[in-house]
Amino acid sequence: MRTLFSTENIHAKNKFRRWSEVVFDRIVPVEQSALGEIPFDGKIETADVGSLLISRVSQSALRTEATPATIRRHHKHDTLTVTIKLAGVSTTAQDGRDSVQRRGDIVVIDRRPTVLSSSAGSRSYLLEVPRARLESALGCARSYAALTIGSELASASLVRTFFEELVRVQDRLAPDSADRMASVGIDLLVASIADRLARDVPKPLYGTVVVQRAKAHIQAHLGDPMLDPGALAAALGVSLRRLQALFQERGQCVSDWIWRCRLERAALWLAEPGRSHMSIGELAYGCGFVSQAHFARRFRDRYGMTPSDHRRRAFGSPP
Repeated sequence: MRTLFSTENIHAKNKFRRWSEVVFDRIVPVEQSALGEIPFDGKIETADVGSLLISRVSQSALRTEATPATIRRHHKHDTLTVTIKLAGVSTTAQDGRDSVQRRGDIVVIDRRPTVLSSSAGSRSYLLEVPRARLESALGCARSYAALTIGSELASASLVRTFFEELVRVQDRLAPDSADRMASVGIDLLVASIADRLARDVPKPLYGTVVVQRAKAHIQAHLGDPMLDPGALAAALGVSLRRLQALFQERGQCVSDWIWRCRLERAALWLAEPGRSHMSIGELAYGCGFVSQAHFARRFRDRYGMTPSDHRRRAFGSPP
């Protein structure tokens, strides 16, 4: 990792002031105050793994607050911060939820008013993860922000180990490999958060929550031609057999639901004036169909007309 900033060669009386300035100006605007009497020390190291920014932050005892005023000053609302605790103890308070993180624990922090406190000798990985990537699989971030994903979970331990190794080898990865590994890491993170959420869900509601997450993931990834029941189960961190059973309990079929959503989106797009310039083939591919002929056949079976007839009818033209 490359060192972005270190207080090592700064005079003791200026260390915390310089640290605060760098964090505010170059990382994210927040209000900070040093805790304890000993001189402050801190170090920020960063690595870009594909499109994923990973920071390793080491610091003395510190209180950090994101206020409505500081939140308005940054442009990171399309990401969430994920912290993996490597050493020390931290507390996180957001939206009325207070939690404690120790070595190996994970916590997600939303772009909302937050108070963070860390002990002396604190060290953590900070990941800037696309909000859509987590919310498409797990739902609104408010349901798991500031929730400790404890190191006692095997999936959480796997996340920490994976990112420690990823940081160690990241400079040897080709760009396409780095992108794939970053994506794998986020998938592991999603599975770990899902494991933690499942602990808080009453058993009768667990299946409903999984199905809701599955349907949200389908809507977010309809354009991916590789989205099928197996890929969906893997993204949710459940077995394919379990996922199919949960859908069947509700009188539904996973694969049928995916095709239904694709056809509904295609019908909507065909009727949108703003997409009238797009060919039928382009619309089909954008909805996850691998061939125009396959799309036309399924569309006719569902709506009783061809995609072209549906488009003409939507625009008031004779068939």
